[in-house]
Amino acid sequence: MLRFLNDVYSVFWVDLRNLRHHWRSTLATSLVQPLLYLMAFGYGLGGGISLEGVSYLAFVIPGIVSLTAFSTSFNGAASKLQVDRFFYKSFDELLMSPVSIYSIIIGKALIGVLRGFISSSAILLVGVALSPKLIISLWLVLVLLASCFVFALFGVLVALVINSHQGMSTFSNVVLLPMTFLSGTFFSLNQIPDVAKALLYALPLTHSSSTLRALALNAPFPWLSFFILIGFAAAFFTGCVLALKRASV
Repeated sequence: MLRFLNDVYSVFWVDLRNLRHHWRSTLATSLVQPLLYLMAFGYGLGGGISLEGVSYLAFVIPGIVSLTAFSTSFNGAASKLQVDRFFYKSFDELLMSPVSIYSIIIGKALIGVLRGFISSSAILLVGVALSPKLIISLWLVLVLLASCFVFALFGVLVALVINSHQGMSTFSNVVLLPMTFLSGTFFSLNQIPDVAKALLYALPLTHSSSTLRALALNAPFPWLSFFILIGFAAAFFTGCVLALKRASV
């Protein structure tokens, strides 16, 4: 176990060292989009509107926090891994090192988790300042960390499967962009037809948004969504293992 943790830290440390030199620009870049969403949807389109018994601002902030965790964790893990694979050509050397593929997966995901958690926590603090009705609890922090880990594993998996920057751009436009707007981030899923709702519940961001929103608004916790989120983590991790085993052959 100690050897495994040491290997994970060794993989993580390389990316952490890079983040330490660029943390200001990284944080600023990751906060621009969610802050724009907060201003446009929370104050612009949603001014004076109530949804599910709370103001629209209070409703949308947990969704934007979840969206920030999703985009920053995914991109933080995927972009760094793709740079290592295609620009520095250092990932192949990592595969040939005496480090288990499980350590590589966790180590590469952790940089996305760290970036996603820092950015989403900053948005959460801004949200609480704007809407004091929101509640921050230890359970919410743990679920936010779990969400970041799920999305970072998703980023690692996609970066291992897609073998070009053009392919990643296409994936972002076809998969990630629709998920951004159709996962209950900015609207209640109770407002859409059941058929469309079933499709949206197949997206991990939907379950992250619903769990974080329930905790922030002190609503009944959706345990099913939480377990589905954990299921996504297991599925993404398994996909990463299979992709690395194939790459190591």
